[in-house]
Amino acid sequence: MAVSVDVGGEPVDAGRVSRRGVLRGLPASAAALALAALATASRRAGADAFGETYRGRRIAGVRAAAGSGWRVTVDGRALHLMRRADGSWLSMVDHYCSYPTPLTAARAAVDALGPGRQLRDPAAHLDMTNEGAGHGVHA
Repeated sequence: MAVSVDVGGEPVDAGRVSRRGVLRGLPASAAALALAALATASRRAGADAFGETYRGRRIAGVRAAAGSGWRVTVDGRALHLMRRADGSWLSMVDHYCSYPTPLTAARAAVDALGPGRQLRDPAAHLDMTNEGAGHGVHA
Protein backbone atom coordinates (compact mmCIF):
# COMPACT_ATOMS: atom_id res chain seq x y z
CA MET A 1 0.00 0.00 0.00
CA ALA A 2 1.46 3.35 -1.04
CA VAL A 3 1.42 6.15 1.51
CA SER A 4 0.87 9.69 0.31
CA VAL A 5 2.16 12.62 2.32
CA ASP A 6 1.38 16.29 1.77
CA VAL A 7 4.58 18.43 1.72
CA GLY A 8 4.21 22.12 1.08
CA GLY A 9 0.78 21.62 -0.46
CA GLU A 10 2.10 19.03 -2.89
CA PRO A 11 1.35 15.31 -2.50
CA VAL A 12 4.50 13.19 -2.32
CA ASP A 13 4.90 9.42 -2.32
CA ALA A 14 6.51 8.54 1.05
CA GLY A 15 8.72 5.95 -0.62
CA ARG A 16 10.30 8.42 -3.04
CA VAL A 17 12.40 11.53 -2.57
CA SER A 18 11.70 14.44 -4.86
CA ARG A 19 14.25 16.91 -6.20
CA ARG A 20 12.44 19.63 -4.33
CA GLY A 21 12.78 17.69 -1.08
CA VAL A 22 16.50 17.21 -1.62
CA LEU A 23 16.95 20.91 -2.42
CA ARG A 24 15.09 21.87 0.74
CA GLY A 25 17.50 19.78 2.79
CA LEU A 26 20.65 21.33 1.30
CA PRO A 27 20.71 24.53 3.40
CA ALA A 28 20.37 22.54 6.61
CA SER A 29 23.16 20.20 5.51
CA ALA A 30 25.40 23.15 4.61
CA ALA A 31 24.73 24.76 7.99
CA ALA A 32 25.55 21.52 9.81
CA LEU A 33 28.78 21.20 7.86
CA ALA A 34 29.76 24.80 8.68
CA LEU A 35 29.07 24.22 12.38
CA ALA A 36 31.18 21.06 12.32
CA ALA A 37 34.08 22.97 10.76
CA LEU A 38 33.74 25.72 13.36
CA ALA A 39 33.71 23.17 16.19
CA THR A 40 36.83 21.50 14.78
CA ALA A 41 38.62 24.85 14.52
CA SER A 42 37.73 25.78 18.10
CA ARG A 43 39.00 22.42 19.37
CA ARG A 44 42.21 22.92 17.40
CA ALA A 45 42.77 26.31 19.07
CA GLY A 46 43.20 24.60 22.44
CA ALA A 47 45.22 21.70 21.04
CA ASP A 48 48.58 20.46 22.28
CA ALA A 49 50.22 20.75 18.85
CA PHE A 50 50.02 22.73 15.64
CA GLY A 51 51.63 22.66 12.24
CA GLU A 52 51.19 24.71 9.11
CA THR A 53 52.97 26.22 6.16
CA TYR A 54 53.00 30.00 6.47
CA ARG A 55 54.51 32.18 3.73
CA GLY A 56 56.41 29.17 2.43
CA ARG A 57 57.86 28.27 5.84
CA ARG A 58 56.97 25.20 7.87
CA ILE A 59 55.86 26.14 11.39
CA ALA A 60 55.36 23.37 13.95
CA GLY A 61 54.75 23.45 17.67
CA VAL A 62 54.07 21.03 20.48
CA ARG A 63 53.19 21.78 24.08
CA ALA A 64 56.05 20.94 26.43
CA ALA A 65 55.60 18.08 28.86
CA ALA A 66 55.14 20.48 31.79
CA GLY A 67 52.17 21.98 29.96
CA SER A 68 53.15 25.62 30.30
CA GLY A 69 55.72 26.01 27.52
CA TRP A 70 55.93 25.18 23.84
CA ARG A 71 58.61 23.74 21.56
CA VAL A 72 58.21 25.61 18.28
CA THR A 73 60.22 25.26 15.09
CA VAL A 74 60.41 27.23 11.87
CA ASP A 75 61.75 25.12 9.01
CA GLY A 76 62.99 22.61 11.58
CA ARG A 77 64.99 25.18 13.59
CA ALA A 78 64.05 25.99 17.17
CA LEU A 79 62.23 29.24 17.83
CA HIS A 80 62.60 30.18 21.48
CA LEU A 81 59.34 31.56 22.91
CA MET A 82 58.86 33.15 26.29
CA ARG A 83 55.61 33.48 28.19
CA ARG A 84 54.87 36.90 29.58
CA ALA A 85 53.14 37.55 32.90
CA ASP A 86 49.94 38.56 31.07
CA GLY A 87 49.81 35.17 29.30
CA SER A 88 50.98 36.44 25.92
CA TRP A 89 54.08 35.20 24.06
CA LEU A 90 57.20 36.80 22.60
CA SER A 91 59.97 35.27 20.51
CA MET A 92 63.74 35.63 20.31
CA VAL A 93 63.26 37.24 16.90
CA ASP A 94 61.10 40.08 18.21
CA HIS A 95 61.40 40.93 21.92
CA TYR A 96 59.22 44.04 21.69
CA CYS A 97 55.85 42.66 20.59
CA SER A 98 53.74 40.08 22.33
CA TYR A 99 51.23 37.71 20.75
CA PRO A 100 48.20 35.86 22.11
CA THR A 101 49.31 32.36 21.10
CA PRO A 102 52.55 30.52 20.26
CA LEU A 103 51.30 30.11 16.68
CA THR A 104 50.77 33.84 16.18
CA ALA A 105 54.21 34.51 17.70
CA ALA A 106 55.75 32.01 15.24
CA ARG A 107 53.94 33.64 12.29
CA ALA A 108 55.25 37.06 13.40
CA ALA A 109 58.78 35.61 13.61
CA VAL A 110 58.43 34.36 10.02
CA ASP A 111 57.27 37.84 8.98
CA ALA A 112 60.26 39.44 10.77
CA LEU A 113 62.74 36.97 9.28
CA GLY A 114 61.70 37.74 5.74
CA PRO A 115 62.79 35.68 2.74
CA GLY A 116 66.22 34.04 2.75
CA ARG A 117 66.90 34.36 6.48
CA GLN A 118 66.85 31.42 8.85
CA LEU A 119 66.88 31.02 12.60
CA ARG A 120 70.26 30.16 14.09
CA ASP A 121 71.03 26.54 14.79
CA PRO A 122 70.40 25.65 18.46
CA ALA A 123 74.15 25.22 19.11
CA ALA A 124 75.05 28.56 17.46
CA HIS A 125 74.77 30.40 20.77
CA LEU A 126 77.97 28.64 21.86
CA ASP A 127 79.96 30.62 19.25
CA MET A 128 80.91 33.77 21.15
CA THR A 129 82.75 35.34 18.20
CA ASN A 130 79.49 36.70 16.83
CA GLU A 131 77.83 37.51 20.15
CA GLY A 132 74.59 39.46 19.82
CA ALA A 133 74.78 39.98 16.07
CA GLY A 134 71.62 39.19 14.14
CA HIS A 135 69.33 38.73 17.16
CA GLY A 136 68.91 34.99 16.66
CA VAL A 137 68.84 35.04 12.87
CA HIS A 138 71.34 34.72 10.05
CA ALA A 139 71.29 35.15 6.31
